[in-house]
Amino acid sequence: MRIKNKMTTKFKRPDGRAIDELRPIEAKVGVVPNADGSAMYKSGDTIAIAAVYGPKKMHPQHQQNPLKGTLRCDYNMISFSVSDRIRPGKNRRSMEISEITKWALEPVLLLDKYQNQVIDVFIDIIQADAGTRCAGINAAAMALAHAGIPMKDMVSSVSVGKLDKTLVVDLTKEEEDFHEGEGPTDIPISMTHSGRITHMQLDGKIGVKQLQEAIDLGKIACEKVYEIQKKALKDAIDMENGGKE
Repeated sequence: MRIKNKMTTKFKRPDGRAIDELRPIEAKVGVVPNADGSAMYKSGDTIAIAAVYGPKKMHPQHQQNPLKGTLRCDYNMISFSVSDRIRPGKNRRSMEISEITKWALEPVLLLDKYQNQVIDVFIDIIQADAGTRCAGINAAAMALAHAGIPMKDMVSSVSVGKLDKTLVVDLTKEEEDFHEGEGPTDIPISMTHSGRITHMQLDGKIGVKQLQEAIDLGKIACEKVYEIQKKALKDAIDMENGGKE
């Protein structure tokens, strides 16, 4: 399925990709030995590492939920992840993306199995070239599966952008900084393999009809991401089973 997009033949992306083409992707699980589950997701020059710890007893006790477990996500951009060194530690953006990651992942987790417990997910962006929240969500979803946390579905995430009037998938930093015509619009989308959107944001301006086109593009792109996530998990299982023989 290919989505028709105005100006497809005229518009050229800075890196030469087609409008619906993802950056080269690498994915691997089991990258943090002391974690209960971990994963690396690399999209172009953006690299995210996620590590899962738990489920474990929630402390302090007054934060325990007797009905279900709690998911805590901690997103952090390492100070050397960009060319202009950023100040280490928490800031408003990192706290916002931590919550976004939680919202994107919670719908697929069977947290009712873990009353009074907590599952911690730590996400570090060690190299950044746009799409960091999507890379973090993809890494975190794989890490949760690798940790054996029961999940109803896998979550995959990708950004869809509008550069002036043209929709493109998986923006780079150069494309995020595009300021010709109507300027840039960034739409990070997270969805399950079955097609349910678990979270979507909109930064910029877009019409209703073109927003639907963006969602359709995102659905196709997320399916490609899913296949890579699934292969990384399957490769880890195959390697583990091979090592036991």
